[in-house]
Amino acid sequence: MSALRLVSDGPVYRVTLARPKRRNAFDAALIGELTEAFANVGDARVVVLAGEGQSFCAGADVDWQRASVDLTKAENIEDAARLYRMLAAIDECPAPVVARVQGYALGGGSGIAACADVVVAGGDATFGFSEVKLGIIPAVISPFVVARIGSAARRYFLTGERFGAETALRIGLVDEVAPDPDVAVEGLLTEILSGGPHAVREAKRLLRDRPLAEDLPQIAARLRASDEGQEGLRAFLEKRVPAWRSGSSS
Repeated sequence: MSALRLVSDGPVYRVTLARPKRRNAFDAALIGELTEAFANVGDARVVVLAGEGQSFCAGADVDWQRASVDLTKAENIEDAARLYRMLAAIDECPAPVVARVQGYALGGGSGIAACADVVVAGGDATFGFSEVKLGIIPAVISPFVVARIGSAARRYFLTGERFGAETALRIGLVDEVAPDPDVAVEGLLTEILSGGPHAVREAKRLLRDRPLAEDLPQIAARLRASDEGQEGLRAFLEKRVPAWRSGSSS
């Protein structure tokens, strides 16, 4: 049985962790499925990443962790590499990723959230990098988390303490705390879908690649001269809705 529920909802690709009885904790199977899902989003204009039930993702599955005790060093390295590839697939997804977080998002669950472009959390969300309390460290998730929360990682990586949604908002792990996360996510989808499909992907690529200053004029000119750029500018000047919003372009 699949640990993921994948739904193509028009231009929206919905990826839902579907192990609610295990608080959507990830194991080898879920890691593989998530990696494949984010490597194959096709022409989706936005991806919504969520968790079924009361929690987003409680981190690593207990049985999976128990099995790791008997792994060789080489097997442990490959296990960690698979986890990294999953996180990288989410982080490098060409379409924007919106994470909807509720309940527990601990350890690797916080790491998964950090890979999203926009994170919306309910007031009940609980985060934490508790690895040190198990005698290990959050090595694999660290580049993705530090990119989001910067120096705040010094405290939370070292203490392993849990923290709530408002703290996550303050340190940058979360972008919005909402009384109704579903409503907030749908509002974000409306905003993202109002932008040019190619432009939105190129904006994400710009943030990821951080091109050199001398390359920026060429990038701007290329997008301005593109069919989508021309359509957007003409629509603005003619005071009409651009084609991608009128339904004639996906």
